[in-house]
Amino acid sequence: MSRASLFLPSLVLGVGVLLISGMREQYAMSPREPITSIPTVMQGFASRDTIVSEEERRVAGMSDYVMRTFGPDSAFAFSVYVGYYDRQVQGRSIHSPKNCLPGAGWDILASERIPLPGAAAGSRVTRVLLANKGMRVLVYYWYQGRGRVEASEYRVKWDLMRDAALHGRTEEALVRIVMPVEGRTSREVASFADASVVRADSLARRIAGELSPAVTRALPAWPSDAN
Repeated sequence: MSRASLFLPSLVLGVGVLLISGMREQYAMSPREPITSIPTVMQGFASRDTIVSEEERRVAGMSDYVMRTFGPDSAFAFSVYVGYYDRQVQGRSIHSPKNCLPGAGWDILASERIPLPGAAAGSRVTRVLLANKGMRVLVYYWYQGRGRVEASEYRVKWDLMRDAALHGRTEEALVRIVMPVEGRTSREVASFADASVVRADSLARRIAGELSPAVTRALPAWPSDAN
């Protein structure tokens, strides 16, 4: 995967945000519930909160967030992050993990889009297998808000421009699960079919299926939520 293709979705999303900034007033939408209302216990694992520094919050631009680590205090604990943007304008929009993760030293071994477990038809998430210094992690991430769960940065950009023009609303959340994969490995073991990846994926699917409805309950209402 070329570096240009990694940054293209964010470039397109940024251009979209720039365009909609001049369309009409964009409303800042407060969540129905605090983003911290998502469960503190998931799949039987208790959690502890992680505080994001003011500088990191300023760079990311989210208006609210929660970052929780579940499980024992060890290399096998997994994390959940929900970053909420009450509106998106130029210089304050969601950054794609596809760009941020390689920048943090992680190599993308495999990536694909899969249906969100237990969700409505068409709800998809991005599943990524990453490696860094002999460690592997499985990452699920998706964009959620305005009645949708979406994996594609391009589709997100289109929906953002349309909803900004028609409704003056651009609020959205980035949802991310980071699941450690047991065992140290090399780039040769880079498949979702690897046994240790399958075990991590099983838990990630259950967490995603529990997390998405909780995020929907916290986000501002959208007409399709009642369907």
